[in-house]
Amino acid sequence: MIELIPLCTAIIDVAPPLAVGAGPAGVRSISDIRSVRVEGDRMRASLAGAAAADWMVLNGVVGIIDVRMTLRTDDDALIFVQYGGRLDLANRADGLFAHVAPVFETGDERYAWLNAIQAIGKGRLVTGPDGTRIEYEFCEVR
Repeated sequence: MIELIPLCTAIIDVAPPLAVGAGPAGVRSISDIRSVRVEGDRMRASLAGAAAADWMVLNGVVGIIDVRMTLRTDDDALIFVQYGGRLDLANRADGLFAHVAPVFETGDERYAWLNAIQAIGKGRLVTGPDGTRIEYEFCEVR
């Protein structure tokens, strides 16, 4: 039986995309991640550094998501986060929602438990002229 344990919420501010255009995989765009705030009972963190991006490839009405970033916890641990997933663009009237599967890497003993978990997340996208805000809920899968 699958059990979902709340992990955290994350608010991610993404810059307007750079449209690479149509290639062999589909229509690709890349957006810098400008800020991240993670809040949960077991961790609180923000974006560390500027090396964070959201890559998306569109194939018809499906967006394929690939995100990589490093977080710095409020108690100064570094955590690498990577997730892939899907964005269904077919029902835009219902809102845009991303479904993702994050994994974590850290050498900090206080957060070593993250190295062993698989998480899932659902994010609501709010797009404006200055970029996109994604509001995620992440859960640990047990």
